[in-house]
Amino acid sequence: MTLLLTILAFGLMIFVHELGHFLVARAFGVGIERFSLGFGKPIAQFTRKGINYRIGWIPLGGYVKMKGENPDDPEPDVSLSFRAKAWWKKVLIGLSGPAANLVLGLLLFIISFLLPLKVEDQSPVLHGAEGKWSGVFQPGDSLISFNGEPVRGFGEFQEALLAGPGGELVLGRGGERLSFKIAPADADSLALSLLPRVSTIIGEVIPKTPAYHAKLLPGDRIAAVDSVSVSDWYAMRELILNAPRDTVLLALEREGRSFSKSLRLESSLATGAQKAIGIMQDQPVRYRRQFAFGEAIGLGAYNTANFVVMNYRLLLQLARKPSELGRSVGGPVMIASISQQIGRKGIGSLLLFFGGISLMLMIMNLLPIPILDGGLILFSVIEGIIRRPIPLRVQSILQSIGFVLLVGLMFLAFYSDVSSELVRFMNR
Repeated sequence: MTLLLTILAFGLMIFVHELGHFLVARAFGVGIERFSLGFGKPIAQFTRKGINYRIGWIPLGGYVKMKGENPDDPEPDVSLSFRAKAWWKKVLIGLSGPAANLVLGLLLFIISFLLPLKVEDQSPVLHGAEGKWSGVFQPGDSLISFNGEPVRGFGEFQEALLAGPGGELVLGRGGERLSFKIAPADADSLALSLLPRVSTIIGEVIPKTPAYHAKLLPGDRIAAVDSVSVSDWYAMRELILNAPRDTVLLALEREGRSFSKSLRLESSLATGAQKAIGIMQDQPVRYRRQFAFGEAIGLGAYNTANFVVMNYRLLLQLARKPSELGRSVGGPVMIASISQQIGRKGIGSLLLFFGGISLMLMIMNLLPIPILDGGLILFSVIEGIIRRPIPLRVQSILQSIGFVLLVGLMFLAFYSDVSSELVRFMNR
């Protein structure tokens, strides 16, 4: 069911993108020849008012064919030609598709926060505290309430601490209840110094990582690293990060059965210079949370902006380290795999995921690569600067290069997905 929803959602995102181009082009008087979802030969089509609407058999995108758009097209009626429009109108037509994906992503984010979200959180029991707070809090302390409100999870407490002007914290310690006054000036340092108790149970396995290839599963418990027993996440993490070799031997437990796996450590753009295996903490506390309309709008806008900024930073890092491209790009297989994991967390989390995909379509389409919207925008801006269009032959050559780059990127994404699944399939 989740896979079907993902396919339908991806089709909706493509439709919204192309609809943005279609509506703005029509508003500026540009003639439209074709509106296509998918590429290749049509599996369904009809023509209305001179426009051919179709669904292609290759569901990897879509396009709006405008009159006079391609350099090799014969010049149509000037009043209907894309090439004959002012440069700023071309820019707006190019921006309209990504802008539609931005609006869709924002709306999906907002809707997800309006729905009851299934929150996964750490237990409100402390592993310990750092800095000046180490003498105040002790391992095993349980967070009972903050400002009179029961604490359901550690993350919830941390958020409340950072959001408010301090307050009263009630702890449980050795069967007793202790009360602490938290001054507003101490809230930030306390939030950063406290560590929740975290087991060595795996919460999630990140695709295309050593843990994924080794077939580790959520719920597996890591009992030892290189023959050193571990009982908490922090000790396990230190042993992995400081491993003397590029591999670690993990002793694991799964449904009462013990087994071992040797995993190669790998660094990535996400981990920087640190080598990791690609697992995330288990978050055993579950509760539902729902936001008011105003809060949902604010959270949707904030997370949309944060998502866009974060991914452009990652693209900049990727430009500086292109060797990571193969492991960083993902195609339909990876999207389907991630959507299956997220789908188990509820419709709200799935909508967040779909919103992120819509924003990624915006981000990727704005790259200044000929044949993408970013290339069209770049050509149009240059036309506005030099006060004449770029020669058609130059545009044609650059678009051919862009097409080769795009096909190469799609092939790399498919190859990366398939090779990752093959490695996982062959691993015993």
